[in-house]
Amino acid sequence: MADPCILCVAITGSLPTKANNPAVPISVAEQVESTQEAFEAGAAIVHAHVRNDDQTPSSDPEKFARLKEGVEKHCPGMIIQFSTGGRSGAGKARGGMLPLRPDMASLSVGSNNFPTRVYENPPDLVDWLASEMRSYEVTPEVEAFDLSHILLAIRLHAEGRLYGKLYVQFVMGVKNAMPADKEVFDFYVHTMKTRAPEAAWCAAGIGPNQLIVNEWAIAAGGHTRTGLEDNVRLDRDRLAPSNAALIRRAADLCAKYDRPVATPAQARAILGLRPVAA
Repeated sequence: MADPCILCVAITGSLPTKANNPAVPISVAEQVESTQEAFEAGAAIVHAHVRNDDQTPSSDPEKFARLKEGVEKHCPGMIIQFSTGGRSGAGKARGGMLPLRPDMASLSVGSNNFPTRVYENPPDLVDWLASEMRSYEVTPEVEAFDLSHILLAIRLHAEGRLYGKLYVQFVMGVKNAMPADKEVFDFYVHTMKTRAPEAAWCAAGIGPNQLIVNEWAIAAGGHTRTGLEDNVRLDRDRLAPSNAALIRRAADLCAKYDRPVATPAQARAILGLRPVAA
């Protein structure tokens, strides 16, 4: 049997609202409930953003603290990964939740174009976020929107500037950034295997690319991310009824490729994270 596949659920993000899909969880209580459903469906990692009451993005550490408490209570052992993305805040506010010591946090190591703006990740901010993660023993998940981000992540890790085991996520399908292209995906996988063979990698597809990138990653032996942050639909005609539904769809692909879905304990071992006390 092939190696276990880690499923990450990106529950909310910064952009989708209930106008896009009523299932998008906005309040902390909704987020905890949605995460629990996805956890029970097979998600080992929750990638978390928080929102204000008006659904706009927030970087409020108090909201992150309540979300972390709820997930720890209702999803024992689940890996908690906070977003330090640039839509939720500016400058060092993006890392204001890191003292809460989540298991992981996203880290974008370079800038790129988004549909209507530049997603800015200047080197001094990247260095500060990485140093905060080292201080609080938070393992980064490097979100790579371009080949240069993968190569930089490998170098930063080799220099000891990224805490823990190197874990790189290929983000494919963002307009004006890297498209969901199979040849590019295959080269990304080759790059990781040849230049960072001890590292782990995953992949996420945005919008209608979600399902195909999930399948590419699972078939290639990597890990994958799904959830309402990246895609609010099951297909052209149907909204996704929940984050759990998207996790179940990814789990079905794992079965197709004889990949067992990783338990939280297995995922922690694969990623070199601290175990959870019994």
